[in-house]
Amino acid sequence: MYAEERRRQIASLTAVEGRVNVTGLAERFDVTAETIRRDLAVLDKEGVVHRVHGGAVASRSFQTAEFTLDTRQRSASGAKAAIARAALDFIPHGSASIFLDAGTTINALADLIGQRYNNEQVSIVSNSLPIALSLASNGVPNVQLLGGTVRAITQAVVGDTALRTMALMRADVAFIGTNALTLDHGLSTADPQEAAIKSAFVTNAHKVVVLCDSSKLGNDYLVSFAAIGDIDVVVTDAGIPQSFIDALSEREIDVVVADE
Repeated sequence: MYAEERRRQIASLTAVEGRVNVTGLAERFDVTAETIRRDLAVLDKEGVVHRVHGGAVASRSFQTAEFTLDTRQRSASGAKAAIARAALDFIPHGSASIFLDAGTTINALADLIGQRYNNEQVSIVSNSLPIALSLASNGVPNVQLLGGTVRAITQAVVGDTALRTMALMRADVAFIGTNALTLDHGLSTADPQEAAIKSAFVTNAHKVVVLCDSSKLGNDYLVSFAAIGDIDVVVTDAGIPQSFIDALSEREIDVVVADE
């Protein structure tokens, strides 16, 4: 296991369980205690966890920091590719209407859709410039990009024009990305305008499938755009703790763990 993947799983465990200890993590990942201490030092510097004697505790502040698309595409890239492959199973057979949210994991899904569905009757609505371009470049015939204001950092279309258009639309499935997912705060992100579009996708879809790598579980961002009860499926990676799977299952949310 690469260090980045191990740290991602440590971050998820800490966020979900509240506290982790060096000895337990060393046994879980079959590495030395010193390796775990270095991992915790990196995560503490990033603000993901707070180091304490013998381990670390979760960082509970509501986050506002956003990263560029290039930075996010490099983060957990293997997990995102696996999640995208698993998410393909939730595209209905035959004619279907789909919402694709902005985000790097959704972008990976869009690339796969372009390879597989360019000759089928799949109608797609997105607020992401990169996703719309990817689909169009792959010959997907029915792609609608929402109009509005483009946020430079995420290349997502937001604003009143996009929201007015969304009010008229319905889809069989919405594929949603998120900066964070908790049982109490639901799905959250940093920007209120992007949150408004995400919320419209969730509200106007028959089925909501969330694509979320495990490093985002248990974290909180400033703006909640959907309650945990608003979603039907979470597609994530093997870093998700069993306790989180159990908690989601108790709320009748299907959990798909993608194989990297």
